[in-house]
Amino acid sequence: MKPLSEMTEREYFVSVGQRPGMFVGKPSFHMLTAFLTGYDQHALRHGGPGLTGWHDWLVARRGRDCNHAWPGQILHIALPNGWDDVWTLPPEDDQHAVKVLFELLDEFAAEREAAQDSQTSD
Repeated sequence: MKPLSEMTEREYFVSVGQRPGMFVGKPSFHMLTAFLTGYDQHALRHGGPGLTGWHDWLVARRGRDCNHAWPGQILHIALPNGWDDVWTLPPEDDQHAVKVLFELLDEFAAEREAAQDSQTSD
């Protein structure tokens, strides 16, 4: 495994997705979205892109907006039939939401990397 300082954001997110318990203890959708929100805030405070554009990307991916922040957008995509309470997702829904979260995050990071690569090659 590469040192953290040498990882791209995409590689870092993959690392978190592969071993979420290392980062949040008992992995859950709620704990991982809280972790990623903290990651985003730290990155922004220190000049990084964080998750800038993530919410808009999810809305475009979903094809519609609502009043939910990005974790709610993920749940709409992962659980299109709805959910009762984000705090008490059934274990199978919670696991599926975590899986979809990291799949979407990887797609987002890949697109952002490709866009950055094309800007630097121009």
